[in-house]
Amino acid sequence: MLVNLIIQIIAGAVGGNVAGAAGKDVSLGPIGNTIAGAIGGGVGGQILAALVPVLAQAASTTDLGALVGQVAGGGVAGAVLTVIVGLIKSKLQ
Repeated sequence: MLVNLIIQIIAGAVGGNVAGAAGKDVSLGPIGNTIAGAIGGGVGGQILAALVPVLAQAASTTDLGALVGQVAGGGVAGAVLTVIVGLIKSKLQ
């Protein structure tokens, strides 16, 4: 389980930086994108695994499909949280 969380956090950090680079108006800067993405990847990946029990079961194995699912879920969740935080930040300024 800890390995899956680490994978989701790293994927989230990457997803956050990709989202920040793609949308300059929502970018939080490199460190902000990384932090928001990592939090989104970790939390979002855990929520996704809880909502979809098949993912949680697959995550307990070490097959390639489970790894790809963890990376995709963490990356997307990290990107989404980065965009949400970036939009909130831009509206407050």
